[in-house]
Amino acid sequence: MRVSIELENKVEVQKALSSDCTSCFGLCCVALPYAKSADFAFDKDGGTPCQNLQDHYLCGIHDNLIQEGFRGCVAYECFGAGQKVSRIIYKGKEWKGNKQYAEQMFSVYPIVQQLHEMLSYLYEAMSYEETKSIHTELREMFRETEKMTEQSPEEILHIDIAGHRAKVNTLLLQTSELARPQITHKKKRKYSSDYIGAKLRKAKLKGENLRGALLIAADLREADLRFTDLIGADFRDADLSGADLTGSLFLTQAQVNAAKGNSHTKLPPSLKVPDHWKKA
Repeated sequence: MRVSIELENKVEVQKALSSDCTSCFGLCCVALPYAKSADFAFDKDGGTPCQNLQDHYLCGIHDNLIQEGFRGCVAYECFGAGQKVSRIIYKGKEWKGNKQYAEQMFSVYPIVQQLHEMLSYLYEAMSYEETKSIHTELREMFRETEKMTEQSPEEILHIDIAGHRAKVNTLLLQTSELARPQITHKKKRKYSSDYIGAKLRKAKLKGENLRGALLIAADLREADLRFTDLIGADFRDADLSGADLTGSLFLTQAQVNAAKGNSHTKLPPSLKVPDHWKKA
């Protein structure tokens, strides 16, 4: 099985950096802890299998996660780390009945998840014509990050994730400045990261920087979010009905899944309309 991602093959990259639950040992359902809240129906410790995880490593309530109180699962994305850890790093060795691997595997997984998230953002950054001047640096950083995921479990556990993320973030900030159009709004909006419950219906946010913004339960109906930097923005329960997010930067499927929307919401072509939007 090949490990290195062929950057020129878009289909291969998308497959490698998208979750494939059928090729994973349910790692996100075991390794990660969560507390009973609006996002999860009960408490679960890290390393303990979720009670909804079936024997074949698939979720027993996958099609009804929101109705069953697991919005947090809908809003989570492993960026292909699950199958990378399961099938490549551990060569298909299951954690069940393998105490020798289980604890280590559960520690390796979240590190690889973060690295794969960075790979996804770096690949997107390389797709913009506006970032041509830094394509070489982006490609080199992609390869450096990918090589980290190809190390042994012991080596992965010693990776300085915070330090590496800082290096990646420098390039992503450059990407944001290059790829976002310079737009002068009639009314200058004061930058804020806290928009929890904000009334932003029909807001003109085109080309804005909303990196890491808390948009939980915000009213963004019919808002203009074109070419907006949305990396890490929290869209849980935000209403995107009729909003235009075409051309937005670093928007993930998990972010979209966490929000509300309708048939009039415009998404980037790489993202799909969540099933719960169709039922609304």
